Amino acid sequence: MCALAQVSRAGYYRHWQASAPRQEETGLRDQVQRLSLANRHYGYRRIAALLRREGWLVNHKRVLRLMREDNLLCLRKRAFVPPTTDSRHHWRVYANLAWRLQPMAVNRLWVADITYVRLAEEFAYLAVVLDAYSRRVVGWALETHLQTSLTLAALDMALASRAPAPGLVHHSDRGVQYACGDYIARLEAHGIQPSMSRVGCPYDNAMAESFMKTLKQEEVDASAYRDVRHARQQIARFIEDIYNRQRLHSALDYRPPVEFEADLPPAGAPSVPPPAVVHGERRP
Repeated sequence: MCALAQVSRAGYYRHWQASAPRQEETGLRDQVQRLSLANRHYGYRRIAALLRREGWLVNHKRVLRLMREDNLLCLRKRAFVPPTTDSRHHWRVYANLAWRLQPMAVNRLWVADITYVRLAEEFAYLAVVLDAYSRRVVGWALETHLQTSLTLAALDMALASRAPAPGLVHHSDRGVQYACGDYIARLEAHGIQPSMSRVGCPYDNAMAESFMKTLKQEEVDASAYRDVRHARQQIARFIEDIYNRQRLHSALDYRPPVEFEADLPPAGAPSVPPPAVVHGERRP
């Protein structure tokens, strides 16, 4: 209708809000309910961002009020966390190169981590590799063991999909799966510099930890996996279809990683880094 009348969607909603405020309130509440049910783990800020992407003139405070009145605020639960990191080994521990490193393009800094996934009768373990610039998951693997082959499978997927140039920094914790000879040899063969967190400091790998929390809240905690094959199918759908292509990231100006990377300038052209977020506040 807006295209036929040659008016903007925002202008239409402004006129609608001024001429029929009760209809506008009802229409907005209906859309908030639809988006909240479709994205059951989204908070009010991401729902507000979705509404603005659809042309609604609304701020996050109004969305919070509507979601609170309709009991649509997302719920979180704390889960049991079995250990996945064993840093008591004889392998070399590398310096933290990612500390205060602000990547200016993709394939400059990758972050990696491991988490557990509870199945019906056992635990499985998920290894992921993320691009720190675009927040995109570039490699992952899910198995029922914590051997080095788990992290190597995630790294090999990332290398095959991105083919990074030498000089990339790979940051992880000090776990034996990342410090062992096979893993370091694979990094060095591709000209990648290893980087590791300090002892007992999860904030050094906060970006990977944040993804794991998102995965648990929006996929794992809401699912009942029969076996590792079922978990692998569901987690693949979440990572590839939802997290990388649909989920809005506040650090990317509320855009999904694939869309953010598609808008980047060609290689060699000057790029502008995404706005940094420190302690929940955006920094210029």
